[in-house]
Amino acid sequence: MGQRPNIKEIDRFLIDTLNRLSLPALRISLGIIFIWFGALKPFGDSPAVDVITKTVYWFDPDIFIPILGVWEMAIGLCLLYTPLIRAGLFLLALQMPGTFLPLIILPEVCFIDIPFNLTLEGQYIVKNLVLIGAAIVVGSRLVPLAEKSK
Repeated sequence: MGQRPNIKEIDRFLIDTLNRLSLPALRISLGIIFIWFGALKPFGDSPAVDVITKTVYWFDPDIFIPILGVWEMAIGLCLLYTPLIRAGLFLLALQMPGTFLPLIILPEVCFIDIPFNLTLEGQYIVKNLVLIGAAIVVGSRLVPLAEKSK
């Protein structure tokens, strides 16, 4: 009879498996989220439309919101197609600061009590910190361009 694996072997196996699967899972989940949330905007089905319209009041929402939706879908598609990951991360980096504008421009919409008690809209915005962290992880695992030709 074979020897049963010990806890260290199981631990190593699980860690190796997570190391192999974690980056693709993170990249794919980010891509899906951006495509999904972005696709809702051109069709007027996004729950964020009202907050976006009130935050970016200087743009016509009938033009701005569909463009934002296409932008987000482009981020997602770039993250799903490996050669375009850098472009997707660049688009994401340009878009993300704007997602926090409602916290400054519309605090009455984002907070029940400033600074900690968030409304549902505020929670929707603050969760973008996780998206930013995930994008940083995806970017940190890219192979530098100079090293690809070796």
